[in-house]
Amino acid sequence: MLTHLDSQGRANMVDVSDKALTVREATAEALVRMRPQTLQMIVEGEHPKGDVFAVARIAGIQAAKKTSDLIPLCHPLMLTSVKVELTAEGSDAVRIRARCKLTGQTGVEMEALTAASVAALTIYDMCKAVDRGMTIEGVRLLEKLGGKSGHFTAEEQA
Repeated sequence: MLTHLDSQGRANMVDVSDKALTVREATAEALVRMRPQTLQMIVEGEHPKGDVFAVARIAGIQAAKKTSDLIPLCHPLMLTSVKVELTAEGSDAVRIRARCKLTGQTGVEMEALTAASVAALTIYDMCKAVDRGMTIEGVRLLEKLGGKSGHFTAEEQA
């Protein structure tokens, strides 16, 4: 059942008034692939625009807080925690993990996905002058806790 449609099939924001307040948490990830030289420059702190990971982390946190401004039917949420971790992976990638948490009436999956996505876009933006061939891959929900639908864990990817 698509909950964002009313009985006439029109888009609407889901009414969560009667939902219980519960602790809700979601973790999402994204992967940015790049040339090994680009990753080396980031890791060694030699990027002319500064600390790429720090800027991407802040962008991801800001994005999570603004998700309802970007995704039309998302509820504005009072997030209690947003964590964005960026890790060099192998010689040519950065893995981004974003975790959002709150006590509320609706989940935070979209906030975690938005944080991971915008952090990835920020890496692209900061590094595009040296590597326009970067790709953003595998944006996905890893885990969701809380709420009526319970616990979700994504299957491992090969």
